[in-house]
Amino acid sequence: MEALRDVDPARIGAHALLARLGAGGMGQVYLGRSPGGRLVAVKVIRDEITGHPEALARFRREAETVRAVRSAYTANLIDASLAAPPFWLATEYVAGPTLGRAVAERGGLPAPTCLRLFAALAEGLASVHAYGVTHRDLKPQNVILGAQGPQLIDFGIARGVGETALTQDGQAPGTPGYTAPEVLLGAEAGAAADVFALGATLAYAATGRPPFGTGVAATVGYRAVHEPIDVAGVEPGLAALIEACVAKDPAARPGPAEVIARCGVRDALIDDPVYPGLGALGEAVPVHEMRTRGPGLPAGYTPTQHAPAVPVPGRWAGWRSPRAMASVAVVATLSLAAWMLLPSGGKGEGGRGKDSAAGASGTPVQTPGAGGAAAPSASNGTAKPPAEYIENNQVSRYLWTPSTDPDRAAHGVGQCNLGAEQKAPGADMQTSVTVSGKSVTIGMRVKYAENSQTKPDPYYVSVAVRSPHDLDPQTGKPFPMDNRAVGFTSKPIDIYGKWNTGEFLKLTYPDDFAEHVNGKTRPGAPLANDPGDWTVVFYHVEDEPAKYASIHCTGFQVA
Repeated sequence: MEALRDVDPARIGAHALLARLGAGGMGQVYLGRSPGGRLVAVKVIRDEITGHPEALARFRREAETVRAVRSAYTANLIDASLAAPPFWLATEYVAGPTLGRAVAERGGLPAPTCLRLFAALAEGLASVHAYGVTHRDLKPQNVILGAQGPQLIDFGIARGVGETALTQDGQAPGTPGYTAPEVLLGAEAGAAADVFALGATLAYAATGRPPFGTGVAATVGYRAVHEPIDVAGVEPGLAALIEACVAKDPAARPGPAEVIARCGVRDALIDDPVYPGLGALGEAVPVHEMRTRGPGLPAGYTPTQHAPAVPVPGRWAGWRSPRAMASVAVVATLSLAAWMLLPSGGKGEGGRGKDSAAGASGTPVQTPGAGGAAAPSASNGTAKPPAEYIENNQVSRYLWTPSTDPDRAAHGVGQCNLGAEQKAPGADMQTSVTVSGKSVTIGMRVKYAENSQTKPDPYYVSVAVRSPHDLDPQTGKPFPMDNRAVGFTSKPIDIYGKWNTGEFLKLTYPDDFAEHVNGKTRPGAPLANDPGDWTVVFYHVEDEPAKYASIHCTGFQVA
């Protein structure tokens, strides 16, 4: 939760805004207060992508799904505006950690707690399925540990029976590691796919480890299709139920009712000695520290606060420690997970149909700044030093393809499917890509920077090079899956490094590139390992490895 910024509105509809809860590629989620004093979660779609048909379809689908499903395991829709910009919806606000956050903080849960949680979530799925809706993205981050029991959140890609599936660029719905094998292989996501996700979610709850390991999305998906789930050290009965839920054959998985029966629950989840101590019982919302006055807010307005939590005695009371409470996020009932997998940037598909990328011939192509937020202004020498590298912790949706003109394609000219997230600095950013044997030379500069009287403030850029397919980290050979990783990246460098000469800053792939995932580093893979269309994305890098935004996209072909 963050304080409101000057650019944020004071209210959305009739709801006064109190704080920021999170952001994603599609928009912003706020903590709001209804006219009657009720706390609500308000999701607002960004103005820049209101013209993106699929984004709007997903947003409207989420609103209609939340409106239709009236369950004790889901949040009610309070209000929505779906007819004209700004598009937004508001739901009940639930204070409490996600299952993912709670387990990440304190480790795996005891088997009896997992079984009670298993039964409660299975009952929640049964309730949702009774409305003819499949969730399609159940995972620990989409489970709120509410005071009376868990709640399912984020129905952004949920689907009703008979509806046409919404996917993005051919990608299966859901999250790698929790998406069922049949969905990854192209089948529809039915109720059995939700059961698979339920089993994977409980495997994480029991072990504290990702159910199919870590790595780029395609690698994790490959394991989900071909390898067993990780239940090492889990109590045998619980492990057997998890394994039944994640059977590769959807017909072999138990239904929610059978899951509930096999859990053998005989008392309430809130009576469990561990569950109440996970931070679900009324964490205070520090809205008194946030902006509560603004245009249109009544004088003397005082935000509502939750009562402080009551300590829970017993062997697991440590779960309620100050350290745990400090780290537990107050989570809106509308998660941003699905939003962050959608295209961001000012025009969504802005690059489609234009030969805007630089070619492998080495001929620089002038590239006006793409749509989106403006580049940060100069800081008069106070810019923070950049991170040492950028973390490969995002799903990259950028895809470069060669021009349909054979002559231009022969010289490596092509196009990217998405616009950049952030405007490049200066008047024009120029890039060049030259393939020579086993290496690629990548150049970049800001045109006319050499005309400046003084050196511009540093603007750090890391270049990412991505192969067409995901690569086996052990052998470097491609898996039969499209690559959705950020890729191999360069160390961030100041794009104004040669500002007074007009020369291109140049990097060489693979020598200057490496992949950074979960604290591990591996060098760039040889070009010959994966012939085809490679994508190159330029990222503006801030002072943390996970803080970066795209400013340009290009690519090249490997024969």
